[in-house]
Order: sequence, then structure tokens, then C-alpha cells
Amino acid sequence: MVSTKIRHSVKKPDIFRGDVHICCLTQDKKGKLVFPNGYTLKELESAVSWDDFKGEVGDSLLVYVPNIGKAKDKTARVLFVGLGMSEGKNTNELRELCRNVGGNIAAEIEQIRASVLHLTLPCIQTMDGKDIAECFVEGIMLGDYRFLKYKKESEDNPSFKGIKTLTVYADKGGKSVLKGMKKAYASSLAACKARDMANEPGNSWTPTSFASYAEELSTEYNMTCTVLGKAQMKRLKMGGILGVNQGSSEAPKMIVLEYSSKKPKAQTLMIVGKGLTFDSGGISIKPSAGMQDMKYDMCGGAAVLSTMAVIGEEKPDVNVVAIIPSTDNMSGSSALKPGDVIRHYGGITSEVVNTDAEGRLILADALAYGIEKFKPNSVIDLATLTGAVILGLGHHRTGILGNNQILLNRVLKAGEKCGEPLWQLPLDKEYTEQIDSDVADIKNTGGRPAGTITAAAYLQKFVGDTPWVHLDIAGTAWDFTKKSYIPKGPSGTGVRTLVELVRDWKGFTDK
Repeated sequence: MVSTKIRHSVKKPDIFRGDVHICCLTQDKKGKLVFPNGYTLKELESAVSWDDFKGEVGDSLLVYVPNIGKAKDKTARVLFVGLGMSEGKNTNELRELCRNVGGNIAAEIEQIRASVLHLTLPCIQTMDGKDIAECFVEGIMLGDYRFLKYKKESEDNPSFKGIKTLTVYADKGGKSVLKGMKKAYASSLAACKARDMANEPGNSWTPTSFASYAEELSTEYNMTCTVLGKAQMKRLKMGGILGVNQGSSEAPKMIVLEYSSKKPKAQTLMIVGKGLTFDSGGISIKPSAGMQDMKYDMCGGAAVLSTMAVIGEEKPDVNVVAIIPSTDNMSGSSALKPGDVIRHYGGITSEVVNTDAEGRLILADALAYGIEKFKPNSVIDLATLTGAVILGLGHHRTGILGNNQILLNRVLKAGEKCGEPLWQLPLDKEYTEQIDSDVADIKNTGGRPAGTITAAAYLQKFVGDTPWVHLDIAGTAWDFTKKSYIPKGPSGTGVRTLVELVRDWKGFTDK
């Protein structure tokens, strides 16, 4: 995507000079269109009289008005966009409404190839102007995403590169509105970076790519980056990630990126993301149909690393440690075989029943190592871990499990606020019994029943009493619920949830 500039303006839209002015219109509680303040165009009135524009969500009307305003360079195009009724909606529903309308705007803008925009924010009585600005900018920027790196440019019909400048008009709450816009800019940029990583093919985005980007972030934001290579993993006896990597020609890496807050005695949050850059299934090979999508198996790692860019920029009052265990899972001559036994960091042995249940193997080493080394107050991991979560929740909600309900509630709240909804699944001891092994401490699958839960039960073995939450994003990392601001392919899910959680961090306690 292009580097979009965002601006706040108190200048009235009739003196705006650019490609298009966007006016968002609402309906009253009876469903009647509320006309915009400041000016009323006969073109809009005509469309309304013919019922061609009602102001419902999804409604849009583009008009060409050569004589609007008093400026010499007059606005030639005005885009009216409908929000529908806000009556009866709660705060999170209104936030999602604004994001979706923002995505609709991005789609309309692509059709007319307008790159310099002026947006007049709507007035929503039960919503703060800062939040309206944040959600609209977020929806527009996320909706404006495209990945064209490997597409040949057409000379006759060049592709639209995206929005260059977005100016938001709000005559009240200037600093507050600008703050909301900046928050949206940071979170959207991070989510789009995560999408970029996921869109890269497996022969381009490798464990080395994760390490290189982490090192870039550490330099830019004065964070500490450590990359564990294969030799170090052997010394540390990380049998999970080493075992998964056995069939690969690409060496594994474990990336550790640390942000240290200037706040005295700040708490530490550890975030862990699965960085499986391609998953063939290993010896337990996946079906060939759809296997190309397994380049997306690193979306958890992409979300965690992209989140660190926002953390470096905003500098929250909490220490954050990001860990990405990264490898691919191939079926080379030395690959793990079903029935093999590995020893994880810390000594727990595991019988590998299915080599396609590899994500939990690399995450287990990362969790055990990170908790022992950094002693975090709380831990969150994200992983495209199981196909079972798609059977249970479809592509609409991320599965969430954990050992601490207070932390679970916080993550659930953050996800709902930013439009990345989650659904909690149980994690009782009965599920743990499914991964008992006859030849090792545990085995890496518990069979088909409750596959998402038994995968989490495996990870739970490595976190001890540390408050921990696991997000299974296999159903939402790509093919997420169709939304105007979510593109086909990778969604970037998890980034905005983590960012929201860190922004609202008040310190973790069991109360």
C-alpha cells in the first residue's frame, strides 16, 4: 500500500482542494435521511426524491458539482455515503459500523481512482468524535489495502496504488480527533504489514525474513533483538522447533524482541506468535488441494511482530517481550516420523503422533523458554493452530482459551472493541487426559474430538501458573468474515486486539 498521509482540518469542505469530498449521512430513528449541515445539493435532493439514495449502510452517491463553494479550484466531486441508523446500537456496534462504512468508502474511491480525499465526519450522538475519527480512518486505511508486489503493471490500465492523503474535517475536538486518527493510523499500518508478510510466498518470507524485520524494528525504536539460531537451540535442547525443522533445508530461528518501558517497576507482557513459514504437514502430508494457503501459517508471528512496531512508536507503560519461533515444516529425508519422541526445552517429552500438529511443538519451546527467562506477569500466544477451530467457529470468531479468567476477559473485551471477536472454549482437565501418552509425558494430538482444546491443553503444559491466554486464529487469519475493510486472503487479525490490549493496560492483577 502507498504511504498515506492523514490530516485533521477545521476548514469547511467548500474550500477543500482535492479529488473528492466525502460526506457521511445518517438516518434518524424513523429511517429518514438526515441532510448534512453546511450545504444541501440539489443533486442529493433529487436522488432522495427518486429513492435512489436513502442513507442506508452500503448506499453511496457520487455527484459532480462544478460550482460548489467559493474557492477558485472548486471541488468537482462529492461522494455521499450512508451510515443507516445509529439508534439502539451499543458502542462496539457503532465502532464496527464506522469501520465498515470506512471500508465502503475505500472501495468507492478505488473505482474513481481518487487519491486526495476530504472526509466530513458524521455526528453520532452516543459516540465521541475521537472514536468516530479513529474507526473511520481505520476502516478506510484497512479497506485501502492491496498487495501488488508480484503483479506485472499494465501500461494501458495501471492499477490504483491507493490513497495518498486523507484529510478529516471536524470543527470540534481538534486535538482529540487528531489523537484518534493517529491511533487508527498506527494500528492499521501494523495490520497491513502483517497482511504483507502473510501474502509473501514461502520462498520469499522465511525465518530469516522474520529476523531481519525484527532487527529493523529494534534499530528504529531502540528495542533489543536477539535471534537464536540452530546451534543455540541445540545447546538449549529445544527439541520441538528442532524436530519440526528436521526435514527442512532452511535453518530455524527464534526471534526475541524486547521493549522496555521507562516506567519504574513496569509489568512484563510476553506475546508469542507461531512463525511457520510453510506447512506441508511433514510426513503426515496435507492434501494438495489448497496447500498453497499454508504460506499463511505464520500469521501469528506476523501479528506479534507487527504489534511491536506500534509498541515502539507509542511507548506504553508496560514491558513487552515478543517471541516468534520460526521454521517451515517439510518432509525431507531427516523429517520427524509419526511415533518419534522429542524432548522440549525444560525436559518434557512428547510422542509425535502426527507431524502436521507441528505448531504446538514450536510454540511449546518458545513459551517454556520465554517464561523461564523473562518471568512475565502474563502471556498471550497467537497461532493458526487447528483446523478444528474452523469446524467449531467458522471464519467468524477466533477461539480463545487460557488459565486465567481475568486475562481472558481483558482479551475478549479488546477483541470486541476493535472488531476482531473471539469465543471462549473450555480447558478442563478431561481434555488434558486426551494427550496422555503411553511412551512419553504427552503426545502431540488428542485425536479428532475437541482438537482445538487439546492443542491448547498441550501448550498449557509449558506455562505453569503464569497467567496465559491462547488465541487460535486458524479460522480468522485468512478467509475472515466478509467485511468491507477485510481483503480477500490474510486479514491481519490479532494485531489490533493486541494493540488495544496494550493501550488499555492498567497492570495485571488477579482482581
